[in-house]
Amino acid sequence: MNSGMKQCEDSGQEEEVTGLVCQESDLKDGEMKEVSVGDQKVLLVRTQGQYSAVGNKCSHYNAPLIKGVLVGDRVRCPFHGACFNVKTGDIEDYPGLDSLPRHKVKVEDGKVYVVINKKCLNVTKRVKDMCERLPDVKETIVLVGGGPASLVCAETLRQNSFQGRIIIVTKDAVPPFDKPKLSKALNLDSSSILLRPSDFYQQHGIEVWTEKEVVAVNPADRCVKMSDGSLQHYNQLLISTGCRARPLSCPGSNLNGVKLLQSHKDANDIHNSCIGQRAVVIGASFIGMEVAAYLSNKAASVAVVGTSRYPFERSLGLEIGKMSMQMLEEQNVKFYMNNEVTEIKGEDGKVKEVLLKNGTVLQADVVIAGIGVIPNSDFLAGSEVEVNSRKSVIVDKFMKTNVTDVFSAGDITSFPLTIRGDQRVNVGHWQMSHAQGRVAALNMMNKPTKLESVPFFWTMLLGKSIRYTGYGEGYTEIIFKGKVEEKKFLAFYIKEEVVVAAASMMFDPAVARIAELMAAGQILTKAQVQAEDLSWLQM
Repeated sequence: MNSGMKQCEDSGQEEEVTGLVCQESDLKDGEMKEVSVGDQKVLLVRTQGQYSAVGNKCSHYNAPLIKGVLVGDRVRCPFHGACFNVKTGDIEDYPGLDSLPRHKVKVEDGKVYVVINKKCLNVTKRVKDMCERLPDVKETIVLVGGGPASLVCAETLRQNSFQGRIIIVTKDAVPPFDKPKLSKALNLDSSSILLRPSDFYQQHGIEVWTEKEVVAVNPADRCVKMSDGSLQHYNQLLISTGCRARPLSCPGSNLNGVKLLQSHKDANDIHNSCIGQRAVVIGASFIGMEVAAYLSNKAASVAVVGTSRYPFERSLGLEIGKMSMQMLEEQNVKFYMNNEVTEIKGEDGKVKEVLLKNGTVLQADVVIAGIGVIPNSDFLAGSEVEVNSRKSVIVDKFMKTNVTDVFSAGDITSFPLTIRGDQRVNVGHWQMSHAQGRVAALNMMNKPTKLESVPFFWTMLLGKSIRYTGYGEGYTEIIFKGKVEEKKFLAFYIKEEVVVAAASMMFDPAVARIAELMAAGQILTKAQVQAEDLSWLQM
């Protein structure tokens, strides 16, 4: 990488900028402060009597880390849950790819100074050092799928001295991109959502094969077969093909104007075909609601059809669902809940109306389906790689499948979740895919590492974010702090007298704090969260 991205502390006796930032007694252990050196803001942290200084912005979307949560040597981003080691600056949990720059700290005569190398001024993130690809190292690792699990796996391999061949195979037309953005902003240019620029892959000897599909895996011969009939040998294999959008099955679902949101091209297509047109969104979960919110000020009309009483009802509960629905209704989105589509009618092969179970007929020019996903595991038929009844690939805590040297990561996996006593779960979160990619890579390199990550995700509606951590399936009640109707709340999901998940809006960094407590193995009881005293949240 360019020198500005390298480890900022280790750049020798170049020109440096030194700033007196505070008195030694200003911070107690476990406290952090944003300080300035020249024009550069830096996060200053004190742990176990020692001061350290790292970049002040999360490497994912530049959230201010001072608003996050510090536990031990780790700061967690308030927005999306990424974690960084405050002594090294290294990223320890996701989302995001990069670590933070680390700066020298000097303590003299009770005064604390931060020293920044001039080359590192205005550098907010750092790519961890990676080794070179050596052509005479014949070992090959094939990563099937172009999501964050494959990308983080590839980068982690290079960070851990793997000098062989790395091949990412993806059906997409573009290298790994920021998929959560697709449903939140459908008109983005593809170059603006790439997770890494294309020269990054060349620089680090990572091959990305776009518009290529693996159709079969043969572990006996250690090879994968492509749709064009070609074979590719592997020494180790990662299956991270994710899931695809579930298509509609009602009559008329193949008409022109019926859309699924899967690729960047789909997002642009939905944006372009909905401007000034009548849009009907089928499905009132995260994708459906984000698309409806996005279209609310662009389409002539937006209708949402859902099978429950309120959106998100199963995952987030009735109150948050009701509030989300009202937010969109205020933007003229019409809801048809407790309902389903029986037929889509067309004229000249193009969508004209949507018929609902209760007899309602909705005028429509475009229909967008967000009714769940199907794991992309069909190509594993006959490979002996074990999948469950829902077609998810079964892995252990090391991301290993039942077949030697075949690993799996991301949305396609069914894995043991630490915070639920190793119950097997399938979690389709962006953050978890990153974490699993890293764990797979370390285990490929024979560095035994277990997946311990706590699920963390977010949704965005009309500029407001709901953050969520934990695993709420099977919860029996919700305890609220704040007021849902005022769009400022913290919700605790309870199962068998303990907190299994939490969600919030305008209540940062509560969810990040709860994620850190869960990560440390702490059990939060119903009694604790019912109490008036929430000082343990350190808000």
